[in-house]
Amino acid sequence: MTGEAVSQAMENDARDAARVSVSQDNGAFKIAAFGNWVAADVGPVDRQLRDIASKAQGSDLMLDLSGIGRIDTFGAWIFTRLSRSWRQAGGKVRVSGLKGGLSARLIEAVAGEDITAVPLEYKNTGLVRMLEMLGRVVYSMRRDAVLSFNMIGAAIRGPQMKAGKSGSVRPVSIINHMDRMGLRAVPIIALMSFLIGAIIAQQGAWSLRYFGAEFLTVDFVGILLLREVGVLLTAIMIAGRTGSAMTAEIGSMKMREEIDALQVIGLNPVGVLIFPRLVALTFVLPLLTFIANMAALFGAAVVLRFYSDISFDAFIIKLRAAIDLSTVFAGLIKAPFMALIIGTMAAVEGMKVEGSAESLGRRVTAAVVKAIFFVIVVDGFFAVFYAQIDY
Repeated sequence: MTGEAVSQAMENDARDAARVSVSQDNGAFKIAAFGNWVAADVGPVDRQLRDIASKAQGSDLMLDLSGIGRIDTFGAWIFTRLSRSWRQAGGKVRVSGLKGGLSARLIEAVAGEDITAVPLEYKNTGLVRMLEMLGRVVYSMRRDAVLSFNMIGAAIRGPQMKAGKSGSVRPVSIINHMDRMGLRAVPIIALMSFLIGAIIAQQGAWSLRYFGAEFLTVDFVGILLLREVGVLLTAIMIAGRTGSAMTAEIGSMKMREEIDALQVIGLNPVGVLIFPRLVALTFVLPLLTFIANMAALFGAAVVLRFYSDISFDAFIIKLRAAIDLSTVFAGLIKAPFMALIIGTMAAVEGMKVEGSAESLGRRVTAAVVKAIFFVIVVDGFFAVFYAQIDY
């Protein structure tokens, strides 16, 4: 290479080296960046920016990035650090000159946020924090809704054993989950329902006794338990018992990378893990609801026999006059929908587990809370719907 070529290359390098132009206007700093911001060249300008940031003292900053050429992650981190340190010092930052492209995407990826989205007039007041929290909640609900519909669609579309290929459903897996979710839950469901029915009957008889209408307790207990309380309490119990277990199982598999292993060997995790659980839960929850209704009515009959001197025969005769099949099915119809909600919430939260035990605990708690919340919401929708159609 000739001396003239070497000189020309040195001039080009000097022209393309990272540099900044700093000016002040009414107490606000304006920093314009030029050149290539790559690790090999930004050492001197990095020290210069550190000195400027130390003198910020809550002033505003206008950062102009329109003059930058090539940039790597180190250069992007310098801009990110400058913006964050300036804001931490109480100043406001406005970034201009990023019109999209690789440079803008790299800076935003390193920053973990859109650094151009913070206007100069932004104030972190209590109202802003409240609105920000509300926005995060709404966005989280939207994300969970999309994931839930994707989960349901994948379960309906793909009960296959291999991703993208048709296959048979394994009845053994469904029966196994029905045993775990349904049969083993019968004792606690029956005991809880027996006690709830007894308490409702006692409180109803005690309240109606003042009006001389103690005999109407049978009507009150029968309609309330069969239409509302039986299915709702059963769904809540299943959400706490089965929903949490389902989230913990899927989350543990996610932590141990077993779900990734299923995908690697060509299996569909939704078809293998989630579909059998959803089907089993959809079958067993109506059956558990029926058992809960019978246990609750039995508890109410026992209490009324000794508390209000209503015999079992009189209880059954009065109950037959107060209810019909529509009363029974009004509660049972809700059960499959609630089962789908519980299973979907558990599966979605299980798939969101990360690589720590703390994450697993948070997701299990979130699955139970969300499942109970949406079960109550769905029960309210059914109550309004039944009232509109006079059912």
